[in-house]
Amino acid sequence: MHGFWEFFWFVVVFFLLMAYLVLFFQIMVDIFRDRGLSGFAKAVWVFFLIVLPIITSLIYVVTRGREMTERTIAREQAAQSEADTYIRTVAAGAASPAEEIARAKSLLDTGAINETEYQTLKAKALA
Repeated sequence: MHGFWEFFWFVVVFFLLMAYLVLFFQIMVDIFRDRGLSGFAKAVWVFFLIVLPIITSLIYVVTRGREMTERTIAREQAAQSEADTYIRTVAAGAASPAEEIARAKSLLDTGAINETEYQTLKAKALA
């Protein structure tokens, strides 16, 4: 039974270590992304996270946890908005018919295409 309990405590300690590391890196990322903190304040937080990691992590989560969550949500919403805009742009086509016709006209003017190709592109854009 000695081997089982050693393994059990190893799993528990390993889980707690991984949970702490995730929290530590989230705090570090939040510190450096927070534009409201001065460079000195960031340095102080990082110093104490290294010197007294568990106590400082708990203090950070208690004092700045809500702001950390709000910043994370704002970042996620901005990323989602950018993705939605990109998807709408790609799904709707990159250019309006007027832009397509103007592009075809410029190709015609430079001699890259002939009149027949221009008329084909114009008809395709208007369809």
